[in-house]
Amino acid sequence: MNELWPKDEVAVADEKTTLLAFLAHQRTFLIRKAEGLTDDQARMATCPPSDLTMLGLIRHASEVERGWAQRSLLGLDVGPIYSRDAHPDGDVDGDFHAPADATLADALETFTRETNAADLVFRTADLDDVEQCDRAFYSIRWILIHLIEEYARHLGHADLIRQAIDGQTGE
Repeated sequence: MNELWPKDEVAVADEKTTLLAFLAHQRTFLIRKAEGLTDDQARMATCPPSDLTMLGLIRHASEVERGWAQRSLLGLDVGPIYSRDAHPDGDVDGDFHAPADATLADALETFTRETNAADLVFRTADLDDVEQCDRAFYSIRWILIHLIEEYARHLGHADLIRQAIDGQTGE
């Protein structure tokens, strides 16, 4: 692999540039973990007793991006994409539990749309801006670090799922 890692690209960049680069890197690797999977493979829960699937992880990431950027930071009245009322069964964890007709292509398209929308918010915000969310007050800095941490954790899950499907792991 010849591409630079975010730590190399932004080794002397300012804090915001560094955080956004690491977040972009994590998002890119989530997409890569799903590349080449069929819809059936993307629905496979390969690490019992967990019911996590690659499709569920991507759908969840879309919900998280929307939640922090549009609902929490912008205060928009946007509903969930996949859970609660948006899920055919009203499932509160509907992002993780995709209905039978959900496709990986649709999930990836939604993920791209939600991350692009979130990037517009994150790029224009100051790291020291503090937003009041349902539970507490959070700085933009904290939110970006939290997102990087959440992606890092879920990328570990994605590695296990993908390796069980076809032996692939990757960066």
